[in-house]
Amino acid sequence: MNGTNHPCAVDSEVVMVCDAAFDRLTSQERAQHRRARAQAAKEAGGPARKDDRRPRGGPGPGHGGPGPAAMHAGEKAADLRGTLRKMIAFMGQFKLHIIVVLIFAIGSTLFNIVGPKVLSEATTALFEGVVGTIGGTGSIDYALIGRILVVTLALYGLSAVCSWVQSWTMTYVSQQTCYRLRAAIAHKIDRMPFGYFEKNSIGDTLSRITNDVDTLGQSLNQGVTQMITSAVTIVGVIAMMLSINWLMTLITLIMVPVSLVLVMVVVRLSQKHFFAQQRLLGQVNAQAEETFSGHAVVKAYGQEDETIRLYNQANDALYEAGWKSQFLSGLMQPVMSFVGNLGYVAVAVAGALLAVRGTITVGDIQAFIQYVKNFTQPITQLAQVSNVLQQMAAAAERIFAFIDQPELAGEDVRADAASACCDVTFDHVRFGYDASDPVINDFSATVREGQTVAIVGPTGAGKTTMVKLLMRFYDVDAGVIRLGGTDIRDFARADLRSSFAMVLQDAWLFKGTIRENIRYGKLDASDAEVERAAQGACAHHFITTLPGGYDFEINEDASNISQGQRQLLTIARALLADRRMLILDEATSSVDTRTEARIQQAMDNLMAGRTSFVIAHRLSTIKSADLILVMHHGDIVEQGTHDQLLSAGGFYAELYNSQFADFDEAEDEGV
Repeated sequence: MNGTNHPCAVDSEVVMVCDAAFDRLTSQERAQHRRARAQAAKEAGGPARKDDRRPRGGPGPGHGGPGPAAMHAGEKAADLRGTLRKMIAFMGQFKLHIIVVLIFAIGSTLFNIVGPKVLSEATTALFEGVVGTIGGTGSIDYALIGRILVVTLALYGLSAVCSWVQSWTMTYVSQQTCYRLRAAIAHKIDRMPFGYFEKNSIGDTLSRITNDVDTLGQSLNQGVTQMITSAVTIVGVIAMMLSINWLMTLITLIMVPVSLVLVMVVVRLSQKHFFAQQRLLGQVNAQAEETFSGHAVVKAYGQEDETIRLYNQANDALYEAGWKSQFLSGLMQPVMSFVGNLGYVAVAVAGALLAVRGTITVGDIQAFIQYVKNFTQPITQLAQVSNVLQQMAAAAERIFAFIDQPELAGEDVRADAASACCDVTFDHVRFGYDASDPVINDFSATVREGQTVAIVGPTGAGKTTMVKLLMRFYDVDAGVIRLGGTDIRDFARADLRSSFAMVLQDAWLFKGTIRENIRYGKLDASDAEVERAAQGACAHHFITTLPGGYDFEINEDASNISQGQRQLLTIARALLADRRMLILDEATSSVDTRTEARIQQAMDNLMAGRTSFVIAHRLSTIKSADLILVMHHGDIVEQGTHDQLLSAGGFYAELYNSQFADFDEAEDEGV
């Protein structure tokens, strides 16, 4: 994401995604509202709904993703080979470092392998010296033994140095891989269609960025180095054993097929559980994150037991996959130790017989026995590495599955949104989150520059969907939306959205000071500009009563200020942004009537000379609009001014009489 002078600042496209889709990460009310809709959808057996009919899978970020029943603990990777190819291709950018790792790993292993052979000469010299001393035919050559020990020490020292270099380099590669994968995921989020975040769990996405990337990095650091050194050790040890005695080498190699068969059996049994473990971990994270966000609603509705039941259900599935994968992978060590001990005994017996015949020296027997130990150890390590590589493959598959998600279609930018006038035309617009179930059927309307347009209608009529289409969170299925006579698809999304300021029903604030949250609308604004915007939104008074004033720290879910105060801050942010067009989606729904009356003049001043789209049920906003579009079932059924629509006595009049008549009576009585 693009860096700015505030860590939460991103490019304009991500700003809009955050405002419209990531609210729940910092807004407790967003989580509460979502949970209520999710429960209603569950009871109704259909998708959750707010203002529009939404695609099945959840109405917003953080809601959706597979439930416990959808996570099959035995499910295997969809394309293991493809994932490994992608991983190898991604690692190609570190090929020089990997070559260095390979060279020094080979060097470390070879120096370590040669050591026992050199040391065997010291053993032989010592043995022959002892025998000669006892028989009176000679003595121990301490000078020769000393030289041999110095050479051996030098070999092991060089092995340690090479091991340190390859370990340091591989650590750099693994950490850089994690860093670049996280960056790739962050940049991918910028290019993802808005619909992805309405259908998929944010908790699962966060798990890919954190748990899966960390698992991949750790597995890469441990697994690749171990795989290289183990493979080189096996080849080198076989060569050294052949140089000593071919018969004992053959006895040792007979144990290899037995080991490989056992390893393959264990890997096949444990692999599916490793993949299930990673996926279930993402699900548990998603449920925990959502529960913490909606903690107040869980308490208010007494759903603690149900929440715990659902969490335990997912946690039990994770436990089941986890213990099976770890238990099965843990079988490798004792199995390989048993096979190694069999080979060790066989070699010891064969070596003793050959020594009696005088075909092999005592030092060579000692070296060969050490090589047998060094031979079985890397086989055991390769078996253990297979577990690590399974975890890495499972994590990599989830990471690359996200990175390979379809991106926003390429843009053919042929116009400059900044120079376009603010006339907006909806020309026979048709759209559906599901192509077979349109939300907008045949929407046509013309909005002149500077007009304030109110969009009203019952829940599910498609009001918010029209705003999403205007902002190009989605593109129309048919028809066209024009800005200043130009198809909005001819503008870059970021340029188009930079013409709008938004105030949503769900106030989105991040952890930081009040000043930083207001300045989010204009990152280079001075403190004086921030305070003027707060005064215009009637927020200055309550800000000055807080400890620290504009430097008061808002916590992560903004629960240390009221919902109405949060809404005032988002209005101040929009005032500071000073964009040519405004979108107000139930912007004052969380503000009490008296506060709304105070800020209405500021809102009128803000909308003056700007094209404004207002989705609201509040009487004052609707009555003052230049044009009211009445939507029902995805179409405009009426349009006109407030007085014109009331006089027509149609659908709007019915809505008005049912929703606003009581308000008029109270107003007439001076309440």
